[in-house]
Amino acid sequence: MTATAPVDHDVPADDPPATRRGLGLLGRTLLAAVGGIALFFAFPGWDLSALAVLGPAALSLATRGVRFRTGLWLGLVHGLAFFLPLLSWTGIYVGSFPWLALAVTESLYVALLGGALAATARLRGWPLWAAALWVGDEALRGRWPLGGFPWGRLGFSQAEGPFTAFAAYGGVPLVSFAVALTGTLLAAAGLGLARAWRDSSVEERRSRSLRTAALAVVGTLAVPALGTAAALPLAGGSLTEGGPTRTVAVVQGNVPRAGLDFNEQRRAVLDNHVSETQALAARVAAGDAAQPDLVIWPENSSDIDPYLNDDAAAAIDRAAQAIGAPILVGAVVSGPGRFISNTAIVWDPETGPGETYVKRHPVPLAEYVPARSFFRFFSEKVDLVRADFRAGTEVGTLDMAGTTVGDVICFEVAYDGLVQDVVDGGATMIVVQTNNATFGFTDESPQQLAMGRLRAVEFGRSVVMASTSGISAIIAPDGSLVRSSDLFTPAAFVEDIAQRDGMTVAARLGVWPEVALTALGVGAFLAVVAGGVRARRAAR
Repeated sequence: MTATAPVDHDVPADDPPATRRGLGLLGRTLLAAVGGIALFFAFPGWDLSALAVLGPAALSLATRGVRFRTGLWLGLVHGLAFFLPLLSWTGIYVGSFPWLALAVTESLYVALLGGALAATARLRGWPLWAAALWVGDEALRGRWPLGGFPWGRLGFSQAEGPFTAFAAYGGVPLVSFAVALTGTLLAAAGLGLARAWRDSSVEERRSRSLRTAALAVVGTLAVPALGTAAALPLAGGSLTEGGPTRTVAVVQGNVPRAGLDFNEQRRAVLDNHVSETQALAARVAAGDAAQPDLVIWPENSSDIDPYLNDDAAAAIDRAAQAIGAPILVGAVVSGPGRFISNTAIVWDPETGPGETYVKRHPVPLAEYVPARSFFRFFSEKVDLVRADFRAGTEVGTLDMAGTTVGDVICFEVAYDGLVQDVVDGGATMIVVQTNNATFGFTDESPQQLAMGRLRAVEFGRSVVMASTSGISAIIAPDGSLVRSSDLFTPAAFVEDIAQRDGMTVAARLGVWPEVALTALGVGAFLAVVAGGVRARRAAR
């Protein structure tokens, strides 16, 4: 790619359907919407992961041969068709406004992507630049504003399949790139075949179009084939290979009822986790379960501050002493000042509370409300957040029974850097404490579970997910599910887990694959902009 923004001279100005002479604005709009819907069906809840490639393919075809501003519209349509159903769980108990606001906000990023795709569609090698732009768009919306919201990245649709292994080499960004590249190459193949059909009376042009289509088809098949081959040297599905083992118990105590008012029954939630842990201790004593070295409780397992409430502390003490192992308790802790904190506490059966991790990325408008008076203008639901959570500053690496546990809390599993930090900090397994009771029987839980599965592959670590109401799970380093619970049922399971300290390629490279791919896409777009500026100057 050069600063002169070369165009693809093999593509005539009157491209076939989905380009200049083919579909009108209505047809392009429908194509963009269908691509967004297909992408939604690729995500957990439907699990048709192969459909993910149709999203980038459809948006590339819809935006080809149009102006930047038309690309903005088509990207917005694509984003709305995708995010509206994908994020419907966000409004399950708080009404439609927060859901619609979030879906529209996320779709605005896809609008920018649509404009950029339209601008770069005439460059040589456009499928490559288009795929890189998908990564750059996801990088932006995963960081800004207020720390971003990376839900719905292409990579998160690929918890299993031919693209999954790319996570071990370049993290979720590389998985997204592979999916997008397969889709854009598929679009290029379709365009080449359509040109060959149209130019059937001109042998030279027909042959050139067929060669272009054949190369695109080869590329379309080569990307998932490479991903399949890339999985061969990676860690397998065994929990007990790769390092010394620790016996880990996961406790899902359940909640009295789903919804926002689950925390009004916070003593019942704590008692549920105590009771389930005591029941597990009885099974251990009877020889029906292995003695755990450490026990994982979920986020919000004690919404009563055990530092201030002696009764809550005594209940946790009883559970820890019954099971004879330290418990990682998810607690809401008062302070500092008017704030509260979402805190994981290592609770030892002999010495009580010890090391802690405070959630570093509280969720805006759910755990804290920035500019409360401004957002109250749109919805009084913001006042359901009665006290703001304060963000922690320390990485979530905790010592439990001589094991370095890497803890992230709830939505933090979606943020690359937060998970990378615990692995860099020496974590030999990854723990995700979460509370999904506020989302009921929706797709939020399986969507979050898929993120945990990608993280297992990305970092070559077993992942333990503990939820108040499900889905709790133990995930092997290849991303396969070893154990999982149902929604809104008590559960407890125990597994031996190897503590791994190796570093995958993705762990060593960190953010750099995303930086490189983003730069590739942005560079292509800037080359087009620079070429347009020079052309206008020359015309004047």
